[in-house]
Amino acid sequence: MPPRTTSSCQPFLVSFQNQSYDYRTVARLSMQPSNFVASFELRIRDLGRMAYGPALGLQRQMQQEVIAARETDGRMELLLFEHDPPVITISRRPGARQHLVATEAMLTNAGIEVSETDRGGDITYHGPGQLVVYPILDLNRFGFRINTYMRFLEQVVIDTLQTFGVIGTRDESATGVWVKSSAPRAADTHALQCVGVAEHQSTHTNSKICAFGVRVSRWVSMHGLALNVTTNLDHFNLIVPCGLSGRGVTSLQRELGARCPSMEDVKRVMIQAFQRNLANAAGTPLAKP
Repeated sequence: MPPRTTSSCQPFLVSFQNQSYDYRTVARLSMQPSNFVASFELRIRDLGRMAYGPALGLQRQMQQEVIAARETDGRMELLLFEHDPPVITISRRPGARQHLVATEAMLTNAGIEVSETDRGGDITYHGPGQLVVYPILDLNRFGFRINTYMRFLEQVVIDTLQTFGVIGTRDESATGVWVKSSAPRAADTHALQCVGVAEHQSTHTNSKICAFGVRVSRWVSMHGLALNVTTNLDHFNLIVPCGLSGRGVTSLQRELGARCPSMEDVKRVMIQAFQRNLANAAGTPLAKP
């Protein structure tokens, strides 16, 4: 039987550390067994804007719930966020903190928090206008290892960008999705002066539009990807993004100008691309809703 997709706008209430959060279940993907996949349901939830700390706590909570459910209903989660207030996250990789180039005063003036994180990767920035997607998947159900899972996430983003007329590419030397630029792009000099940071000039013709970082526990994933839609790109000058010196960053807004899609449109297309690629990974074509 082919997978079944249903859509809804049902409110969902979850409690974490004595606080309650409302968000929407925007779609579900149900699949029947195939070569790798036992029957499961993927719940796709839009959490809107949320600070990084509570979002990280919710991920950890849901990861444990997915691990506990793997022998019963096979429930999995796809969480969509924008992080607000903006935040710089630093992994436990040795030397990652050295890629924070701003002082505390600069960060305070820009209204940016700093948080340690347990994902892979190095250092990155999250803020309003950036679509952050956290898949909490049982990777064993799809035969994913870490490398194949990362390529899967990249393909979801490449397909999403293509829908809006932007060509995303991979880079064999660096995880992520990149957009080829005809020339290095300068940042907004005035904005940089306001936060007191000199621009890192890009010496590479490819600019990163989407960053990735994951963590896996008992083969259930958390963390994921961050796609720049209308992100404040000047904030990336406060760090060496992903520890890659001399590499530029870009966004759909920078690439498309007035043709940039809304965040809601990007979410809708991203969900469709995720569902389609997950069905392909399971060896089952996706049925129409």
